[in-house]
Amino acid sequence: MANLSLVSERRAPEAGEAQDVRKPQDVFEPNDVFEPQDVFDPSRNVWRIVRAEAAHVLIDAADYFGALRRAMLSARQRIVIVGWDVDSRTKLIGAEPPGDGLPEELAPFLTALVERTPGLTIKILVWKSPLFYTLDRQAEVEVVLQWGTPDAIEFAFDDELPSGSAQHQKIVVVDDALAFSGGLDLTIRRWDTREHALDDARRVDPAGKPYPPFHDIQMAVTGEAAKALADLVADRWRAATHETLQPLEASPHVPDMGIEAPDFRDVRVAIARTMPLAGDGVREVEALFGDMIDVAEHAVYIENQFLTCLPIAERLVRRMQQRPELEVLVVAPLKHHTWIEHTTMQNGRVRFIDVFRQAGLSDRIALLACEVGGDDRREAKMIHAKVMIIDDRLLRVGSANLANRSMGADSECDLVVDAERPADRATVRRIRDGLIAEHCGCTAASVGRAIDETGSLLAAVSHAGKGCRLVDVDEEEATAVGMEWIADPDRPLTEVEPIAGLSGGRGRRQWRWLAAGALVGAVALAGLAWHYSNGAGLADPRRLADVLETLPGGVVGGVLVAGIFVLAGLVAFPVTLLIGATAIAFGAWPGLPYAAGGALASAMVTYGIGRLIGPDVLRRRMGPRMTRLREAVSERGVLAVAGVRLLPVAPFSIVNLIAGAFRIPVVDYAAGTLLGLAPGLVLLTALGDRLLAAVREPTPWRVLLLVAVLAAWALMSFGLQVLISRWRRR
Repeated sequence: MANLSLVSERRAPEAGEAQDVRKPQDVFEPNDVFEPQDVFDPSRNVWRIVRAEAAHVLIDAADYFGALRRAMLSARQRIVIVGWDVDSRTKLIGAEPPGDGLPEELAPFLTALVERTPGLTIKILVWKSPLFYTLDRQAEVEVVLQWGTPDAIEFAFDDELPSGSAQHQKIVVVDDALAFSGGLDLTIRRWDTREHALDDARRVDPAGKPYPPFHDIQMAVTGEAAKALADLVADRWRAATHETLQPLEASPHVPDMGIEAPDFRDVRVAIARTMPLAGDGVREVEALFGDMIDVAEHAVYIENQFLTCLPIAERLVRRMQQRPELEVLVVAPLKHHTWIEHTTMQNGRVRFIDVFRQAGLSDRIALLACEVGGDDRREAKMIHAKVMIIDDRLLRVGSANLANRSMGADSECDLVVDAERPADRATVRRIRDGLIAEHCGCTAASVGRAIDETGSLLAAVSHAGKGCRLVDVDEEEATAVGMEWIADPDRPLTEVEPIAGLSGGRGRRQWRWLAAGALVGAVALAGLAWHYSNGAGLADPRRLADVLETLPGGVVGGVLVAGIFVLAGLVAFPVTLLIGATAIAFGAWPGLPYAAGGALASAMVTYGIGRLIGPDVLRRRMGPRMTRLREAVSERGVLAVAGVRLLPVAPFSIVNLIAGAFRIPVVDYAAGTLLGLAPGLVLLTALGDRLLAAVREPTPWRVLLLVAVLAAWALMSFGLQVLISRWRRR
């Protein structure tokens, strides 16, 4: 694909050349006022419209981390962190070394905060990401932040979103009075200064490995805006943990983030969200993008990591056709590096830009990337920011990419400042010109002068300085559609019809077949892994059966088997494997009563331990997620027990401990445990040898048998739960 718009083509006219017919004052005429009241609509495109006593744009992580550290130091009651990712090793420092005497890394810094401030609590909520993100994340983050910190710090994973969706909001709220929201997580490989030096010794990860220059933006707000974001993170915490964060008592105290002169005072701020739910969900982010574009008159400035949402491109084209003077400047990463991004997001970006080419608007839009360094060595700056500035009136900073998944699949939060006063409009221009200058290696004043002299936003980018420059993004041709409907859907995967357009509306049927195929494939892979792994050890039912076969029969054998079940339960060994091994060793009879008695004995012993240690100790070790498990056990008994035995999400022993800690009536729990075990006991003891063969030497028929058994187990458990629920209602 040819370049969209060469920077060199957008320059100030030289002597003797034809002048642009537009006058400089036509670009940003103070009297050109549109009515933002018509843009913000709480019934459709924003969640709330609030006043911020102060609002400030923090550009790049050094500014944000420094301001956040300062604010946390003055926190008195509560700090809530909600993120896509959090790393306990993140250095929470500004451009200069902190002078407060506290540790630089996040976990020890937070520990020092709560130890020196009685009554301060810290809540951390992080998206529970799929396995393929593991290599990019701190594997032991929960251990460090939940177990390795004082009781006042609580960590929880957010896994309450639909399948294929991500918790993408990046918000920190301090004392419900100061809030930060934007594109920056408190994680590694994010820190950088606005200079983006090619070689900065501070820009290294915990392993000491340097990473490329990184650009991102966060916004800080106080007043009603901060309180609204406090409500938002409280909703997220409640959804993930089933616990309510009580509103803090009103206080005149506002945490100090070290900013003497904020960008805005007493300004109107709109909050737009994406929340993936059944059906259409909450799609305020998407609606507000379109409505902001519809009021653009002269200039749209965009910084964004991903550009794949074609309806946004089409909305821009329509507005550019309505306003011949409208220009669009987009700053994005030079390339998407990972294989997934290259085959999905980069393909989408090619199609996004091609919308303008086909409309004949290539000369009025520029897709540019930033490089830093000198002539001998240059490196592309990572653009991770999510910014849109409409003329000099609407300033948007958030977490939402211009990607399909940000419109409906992931949770997002964007803040939009409405610059109603002339002074605020001047601030919006200053921020925009400063961002362009940061990427060009010059000053905001020189960018402003270039715009005034040429009457063109795009012409300003040709006035580059030293150390940084904007360059054209030369895209390749898009490849055939691959996994884009999975990696970049516009709604949760449970709502996606992946090939509906190609199959005459049969997308949901295809999705069901795909899900079934994935289940069969997962079972087959598990069987192969089991078969070829020599490290299974006692996790091999056959080896366990060999041990059990040495035991005597009769009552003595049953007691010994029960003892083995109890010991295994104390170390959270999978009870299902023991049931299968018992069936292999003793057959359906006496294997069935042996396994039933052993499983019930193990459940009751760990239940008793839970009663002894109580909920406080257990909560400290498990964190807030324990509340959800407690509710599942107490409210959905049989189905919950069967579910946690089928999936390795909550070990059976953990459920027993929680049931005991919260003193669920012992008779109810014992009955529910037996009913929950019944389907698995019957199936495993009746088909133990066949199921073992399916796992150890999988064939298509054996795999189908295993899948059928699992499905039957789930259906029997569900049926039992329905019967019990009806009995309870009666």
